[in-house]
Amino acid sequence: MSRRSKNLLAAVGFALAGTTGAVSAVADDSVNTGYFGGVAIMGYDTVAYFTENRPVKGSEKFSYEWLGTPWHFASSKNRELFMNEPVKYAPQYGGYCAGEVVGGSTTVNVDPEAFKIIDGKLYLIYDKGNAEHFANHADELVPKADANWPKAIAELNRDPYH
Repeated sequence: MSRRSKNLLAAVGFALAGTTGAVSAVADDSVNTGYFGGVAIMGYDTVAYFTENRPVKGSEKFSYEWLGTPWHFASSKNRELFMNEPVKYAPQYGGYCAGEVVGGSTTVNVDPEAFKIIDGKLYLIYDKGNAEHFANHADELVPKADANWPKAIAELNRDPYH
């Protein structure tokens, strides 16, 4: 399967994940691993955003592969929670900057400290000020980002050096 096909499949998977609860495991750029990472959301524990309402660095000791990407967790309990419901805990737009996805892009990396949970979903942003703006305008910005996520995946496909 070509990289483009994998990215489009992952985009569809993330789009449908909220309703189907399952996503095909595909190794591609649909999950943000940072510029030099190789680990989802730069190794932060995505479950901790929900359970502790703060960013917590995960550990390779508590790793789990989903969507062809390793995810790190701070504890075996958090890893287990994620394994049972990955779509519930995974950040929206593969962990790319939600504010950039509004414009159909993924050019800006996130700051793991800049996050918002809106309607039970995790959104990562590139800085805290923009996270506040995104949250304050979520009714307008979330639908735009949702609509533009397939465009953002296509951009990742065109630029292998994002």
